[in-house]
Amino acid sequence: MGRAAPRLLAAVLLGLLTVPLGAVASRPAYAHGQLAVSTPADGATLSAPVESVSLAFTEQPAPFAYFTVTAPNGSRVDRRWSTGAPIRLDEPVREYQLVNGAWEPRLFHVGFTVRVPVAYWPEQGRYVVRYQTVASDGEEVEGEVRFTYTGANTSAPAGWQAPTDQPSPELVAAAGHGRPTAPAPVPPSAPPSASAAPAAAPERGPGVSVWLVPAVLVVGAVVLIAGVARRPAGPGSASRSRAPTGGPTRRRAGPAPTPNRRKRR
Repeated sequence: MGRAAPRLLAAVLLGLLTVPLGAVASRPAYAHGQLAVSTPADGATLSAPVESVSLAFTEQPAPFAYFTVTAPNGSRVDRRWSTGAPIRLDEPVREYQLVNGAWEPRLFHVGFTVRVPVAYWPEQGRYVVRYQTVASDGEEVEGEVRFTYTGANTSAPAGWQAPTDQPSPELVAAAGHGRPTAPAPVPPSAPPSASAAPAAAPERGPGVSVWLVPAVLVVGAVVLIAGVARRPAGPGSASRSRAPTGGPTRRRAGPAPTPNRRKRR
């Protein structure tokens, strides 16, 4: 039992730890209205100035979408974005959609373009295009495209002022990223009332509940196997498993031999 216990424990641990990982891996990845292609592409090098950068999505971005272009020095060089004509994608994009309770793949062959004008190119280096919108099913779509500019520097237009706008309240509300307002501090002279309801506990993420059950099962398995390992195998097993100590060997008791008696004459 001493050798079998570690093997059994390893098998139990492996099985329990594989369950949550398998559940996560079996869930299909899904996306809606995601970025399909960009010009320049992510990680590409641009050797000459262009008037705008172009992004193509699998769905038309929302009217309140947000786009920026940031130069290496951190200043924004973008102008107001606009939509362009749809394009044919060289490679279709696969997205998963929930149909009758099951995830089904769907291929998109058309990209809906957005044009973001670039006012000027102040320096060489890494430029970042950021985008944020909401798909038709309410999923938030955000990300960035990074590329390197190695062309000639250009001057800012007359009267240029870098934009400072932020995502609109409509976009923030649609994306579900509304920031809660901090509660007002309580004056020292006004202690909280004893009848006031206690503050609600913060919601816990699913990660705790996912791993709590396997952890409890692992502890239970360890205790069970440890108890089995310490349990004696049965009566008489100890005497059979003991090695001889080198003393005289005792024979099993039996009937005593009958002494020879001579008959009296």
